Amino acid sequence: MKILSVASEVFPLIKTGGLADVAGALPIALAGHGIHMRTLVPGYPAVMQRLAKTEPVATFEDLLGEPARILAAKHEGLDILVLDAPGFFDRQGGPYTDATGKDFVDNWQRFAALSLAGTEIARGLLPGWQPDIVHAHDWQAAMTAVYMRYTGLRHIPSIVTVHNLAFQGQFGPEIFADLRLPAEAFTVDGLEYYGDVGFLKGGLRTAWSITTVSPTYAHEIMTPEYGMGLEGLINDRAADLVGIVNGIDTAVWDPQTDAHIARPFAAGSLKKRAANRQALIERFNLVEDDGPIFCIVSRLTWQKGIDIIAEVADWIVQHGGKLAVLGSGDQGLEGALLAAASRHRGHVGIVIGYNEPLSHLMQAGADAILIPSRFEPCGLTQLYGLRYGCIPVVARTGGLADTVIDANEAALSARVATGFQFTPINAEGLRQALRRVFRAWHEPKIWARIQNQGMKSDVSWENSAARYADLYSSLLSRV
Repeated sequence: MKILSVASEVFPLIKTGGLADVAGALPIALAGHGIHMRTLVPGYPAVMQRLAKTEPVATFEDLLGEPARILAAKHEGLDILVLDAPGFFDRQGGPYTDATGKDFVDNWQRFAALSLAGTEIARGLLPGWQPDIVHAHDWQAAMTAVYMRYTGLRHIPSIVTVHNLAFQGQFGPEIFADLRLPAEAFTVDGLEYYGDVGFLKGGLRTAWSITTVSPTYAHEIMTPEYGMGLEGLINDRAADLVGIVNGIDTAVWDPQTDAHIARPFAAGSLKKRAANRQALIERFNLVEDDGPIFCIVSRLTWQKGIDIIAEVADWIVQHGGKLAVLGSGDQGLEGALLAAASRHRGHVGIVIGYNEPLSHLMQAGADAILIPSRFEPCGLTQLYGLRYGCIPVVARTGGLADTVIDANEAALSARVATGFQFTPINAEGLRQALRRVFRAWHEPKIWARIQNQGMKSDVSWENSAARYADLYSSLLSRV
């Protein structure tokens, strides 16, 4: 079986969030099921620099106004197809924003071009390789399903995976004429969305199947609270909606072999974990005492509940805890956390930015990770925490609810608890959970039991890859 994955980022070539991790790990996991997945990704400067060797396999004289090539490459087990279109992608800044953080004004054109290139690959552009199914990720690639529907490829199964419904790719109606689609595509059954052009909306309407990254989130996005205005459409497509929890790359995230941590350890050798805790204390200039260290590795945004962290920071310190924060985002939230660090020197430490090696050390050295997200389609940091014995304290939403077993009395008695969930998702809800966390911390046997159970959790891609393989097979049976 041959699958074309179309994604705006893929780890380890380019990453801004969890989408990249999924796009990078899923092809490797699917190989064990006899599935050959090739991934089409834009030729950003970072991607071009990281690929040692590329081979031109196709050209476009005019891809939505720019010349472009498809380059084939292999990289760390991935079969990569690069859309080399310098006019769209060879520029300073990130994948979606310029150096000042503003969205590129031509993002609609850049990612429509990516989707159109994916469509032509589905049509048979590449010599000797044509996919059986096209799997597109988020709004940046969702137009692939639209182009396939309206340019004669509706017979080839397509999937759109929603990693975060908050990002929809909505643009003014004036761009439609330049998308090179028939007029019938700009209707409620296609791209039209309250008078605008909706990239994700169009993909959700036209794809054969829709997946999202956890069963709970799949249910949530059918409600007004989480549906972001698309709940009506999603309810219409409910029979074609599947929630599949993400896994993580357990070769990259392995406390027994991780080169980024001070000392390797395993569930059976948790005492060795102390060396990582000490390294974390030194890195964040924290005091050494008997209280737990809570870490936050996150974008610093309202969605991630970072304002809740800022509100409870003083309370955590007053109760003997310490905070180590890694992330960047909203300037007001960054400022609130920096102020907390200033008030509580030695008890609150913060590093603004993102640092992959440091994120590994934090999971290996902190005692618990706080994830108070207001919504979380899947989440990966709680899975890293489970793997590294860093107990997750999570809001009861989305994939967090699906992957962390709350340490209530029944779960503790049955020895299945892996972390702590809380609701309502506000400061008081988090404080209530933290009271339970502190109680468990002061009972080392219970704490170690929760750690061990979490480290036994299967957070690999194996189960998830099997679900995707089943989905692909079911779609092909309909051809």
